[in-house]
Amino acid sequence: MAILAWGVVMLHYRFSGKLYLLIHPNYFELVTGSGIVLSIIGIIRFLEVKKSKLSNPSPNTQHVTLFPPGLGSRLLLFTAILGLVVTPRVFASDKALKTDTADLLSSTRVQPQEFRRTTVNSEDRTLVDWVRTLKVYPEPDKYSGQKARVKGFVMHSEDIGEEYFFLARFVLTCCAADAYPIGLPVKLEGNRQKYPPDSWVEVEGKMITQKIAGKRQLTIAAKSVKKIERPKNPYSY
Repeated sequence: MAILAWGVVMLHYRFSGKLYLLIHPNYFELVTGSGIVLSIIGIIRFLEVKKSKLSNPSPNTQHVTLFPPGLGSRLLLFTAILGLVVTPRVFASDKALKTDTADLLSSTRVQPQEFRRTTVNSEDRTLVDWVRTLKVYPEPDKYSGQKARVKGFVMHSEDIGEEYFFLARFVLTCCAADAYPIGLPVKLEGNRQKYPPDSWVEVEGKMITQKIAGKRQLTIAAKSVKKIERPKNPYSY
């Protein structure tokens, strides 16, 4: 039952969309295959045990164990049931704020994408695209005046003024255990209090250079900030 339950958990997460909250999509098929295999093994093993108990209800063989018989299986079954009941929590600003502002802006862990000959419209760049572009060409003045339209969640930091917030997203390399935040500051025409932390927004504006945390930093001068629903897949890759 424990093996079967874990097969069901893997398939449930895969087809309910919850797997996006845990691992990189590159591993989805591996999870699906593992769930199918575990389900088949669980069913076969369950039938074998049931048949064995019917044919030999009082086995003479005795085993000496340190823990009560079946404890490991019960623990596996219990955690599988928890996996079906509890939805994983999406990383948000409380975790991102544990990252130093300078580290968030430098984005040292982001790997640049391969160069392409085609010209990319600046408004088509995602937040991660902008950060990756800065990784290759870090001079912020190079992008001044370019238009931007990006989505992410709101972060309030004490290191910046009330007219700023960070627009951030988490990037997964493999799974949620190695998730790290990236972000860009957004300069507002008013106060950031109307945009609470962890709310998802779409920001449209143009790029300018501002001094943030003692460093010249590419910043989005917002013309409009529109509240949106959190996407089904809140992470980037």
